[in-house]
Amino acid sequence: MAMTPEEALQVVHTHLTPSRYKHTLGVRETAIALAKKYKANVQKAELAAILHDICKYHDNEEMKKTVTTILNEPHWAQYGEALLHAPCGALFIQQHLGIEDEEILQAVKSHTTGRADMSLLEKVVFVADYIEPNRKFPGVETARDLASRDLDEACQFSLKQTMLYLLSKELPIHPETMSAYNFYILKGEKISESTFTNGG
Repeated sequence: MAMTPEEALQVVHTHLTPSRYKHTLGVRETAIALAKKYKANVQKAELAAILHDICKYHDNEEMKKTVTTILNEPHWAQYGEALLHAPCGALFIQQHLGIEDEEILQAVKSHTTGRADMSLLEKVVFVADYIEPNRKFPGVETARDLASRDLDEACQFSLKQTMLYLLSKELPIHPETMSAYNFYILKGEKISESTFTNGG
């Protein structure tokens, strides 16, 4: 591993507000628990969780330039500034912290939007970010309950709630979020169809 969790915490502390740092600690705690439960790599989950919001408060205009000119993925700038820190965070930890693990980089990159057919590590970080103990919003207890039983269902629920929130605010929905939602809905239907076919 390129850096220890303690080293990562020292770095992110300088990039975050106190409340965001507290959120990060909550995501770390939750990601470790989910990784242990679902047999993901605990060390990678912990590091990705600590680093996932490192660019949260970086300059939006600079991040727009980064996604457009360096990543060549301008769509990140077209669906709201709140998404920019995810792809920029993945690039930042690769370039400045020497994180080369593709699973960690992808988990950081997709933690805001989700992604169709996420890896186990991505799902752990995505759900941990949604349900960490400091989160307080309608539906979070349902998400926590689902996460305790089925990680895919927790992803599906979180994606649905995110989309409903964006729709209620008449905000655009990133294509990765819609793609992820469709993926987990269809995956769930396949499970149900299989159960029905087998007489369950």
